Amino acid sequence: MSLPQVVSRDEWLAARQELLVKEKAATKARDELNADRRRLPMVEIDKDYVFEGPDGKASLLDIFEGRPQLVVYHFMFDPAWDAGCKSCSSFLDDIGHLTHLNVRGTTFAAISRAPIDKITKFKARMGWNVPWYSSYGSDFNYDFNVTHDESVKPIVYNYRSKQEHINSGTGYYVQGDQPFELPGMSTFLRDGDRVFHTYSSYGRGVELLTSTTAILDITALGRQEDWEEPKGRSMGLGVQAGSPEMKYRDEY
Repeated sequence: MSLPQVVSRDEWLAARQELLVKEKAATKARDELNADRRRLPMVEIDKDYVFEGPDGKASLLDIFEGRPQLVVYHFMFDPAWDAGCKSCSSFLDDIGHLTHLNVRGTTFAAISRAPIDKITKFKARMGWNVPWYSSYGSDFNYDFNVTHDESVKPIVYNYRSKQEHINSGTGYYVQGDQPFELPGMSTFLRDGDRVFHTYSSYGRGVELLTSTTAILDITALGRQEDWEEPKGRSMGLGVQAGSPEMKYRDEY
């Protein structure tokens, strides 16, 4: 087993300070990337998707629960399966208290193709309280490229075609018995009754999106803090200029 080198405290401190420079640069680069993400244009959803929830039929607008933003986790759960994907289950286990998203006008929900009775049973078994809807019988999973069936539409995952994945060595994403499920996360924004798609991420782009701030960072409104770019999207619910939290952010 290979372990880190043993050094003196002074040597360790020097190495740690050197690494901190890179960490600060990565934090700054992440802030800039998040700002670029918030500058992305958006596309209006013009299809009337029908989902099944614990209280019956629901539209995409209904899933917002009246809030301005919606974040959807595309949970892998084929209609033929009796349980959800193990990796997706691990991901959902890591999701924090949804109140922290809700108070920033953001709803988090999972959507799968499995029928609602299977989802409800599995959700109870896992002890989750995350809103979870079935897209069974709708085009939603196909349109957002998380259910793949070439008899329905050409395979595209993480913005690459099947052949592009094969050519780049990531053919494991697009090969197998069809239909097959893959994970992803999509964000939506509403203006009145109009719903817009703002962002989707797939593959390893999703693996760290389990904390409140990480989830907010992929939305069009972001953390809604005064320091964020572009300006004018704060709902007045985040960290304000001059606050102790702002000081700590600037220091790191």
